[in-house]
Amino acid sequence: MLLATTAAMGALSLLSSLIDSRGGLQHRIARAWGRMLMAIFLVRVRVRGAASLQDGRACVFASNHFSLIDTPLMFGFLPVPFRVLARAGLWQIPFIGWHLNRAGHLPVDRQNPRRAARNVAQAARKVQSGRSILVFPEGGRRRSDQARRFKTGAAHIAIRSGAPLVPVAIAGTRAVLPPGSWHLRPGAVELRIGSPIETAPGEARSAIDLTRRLTSEVARLAELPAYAGPG
Repeated sequence: MLLATTAAMGALSLLSSLIDSRGGLQHRIARAWGRMLMAIFLVRVRVRGAASLQDGRACVFASNHFSLIDTPLMFGFLPVPFRVLARAGLWQIPFIGWHLNRAGHLPVDRQNPRRAARNVAQAARKVQSGRSILVFPEGGRRRSDQARRFKTGAAHIAIRSGAPLVPVAIAGTRAVLPPGSWHLRPGAVELRIGSPIETAPGEARSAIDLTRRLTSEVARLAELPAYAGPG
């Protein structure tokens, strides 16, 4: 069911790009896809901190990453439209790469520093044009509870664009869809949105220092007590 739903909604999204080349319709379909998956598999979702995003500015979102279900969770419940900065290898996969390109998502080649720098510059321009960007700065899904070191790409994009860097913590998705599994389990997950960290174009703040602050904020959000109220 997980794969079938994803394939069907992906095909619909790809077709929609023939109507809307800016990606807005595709994002709405992706939002419906994410919410549909959670509803079908009885996954309860709570979003905390959404009020911090009410000023309408484009942001750079940076989140921890546990599970394959993190991406549909973000599309379904992050309350603003965004594009994803994802590993370049996905663009080499037939159908998926074309879909990502048509939707306006951006690749990052972490194996080639020169290309990665160009990818960051391209993402910053997209943010300056009014499009928010989502980055998973750990560079991939965690295989244990131990946090992976955050890469500095999200901080560089925020500094170059002058956009706020928004820490996000995902909680509960590993239990719902463990690494290596395609069996989505009922359960409860939380999307915890932190206060935006302000930046300015060309400011002297080091991307390393900003990444340290981001890492600390995501860790703080991740350690908040789970919601104990009704699902």
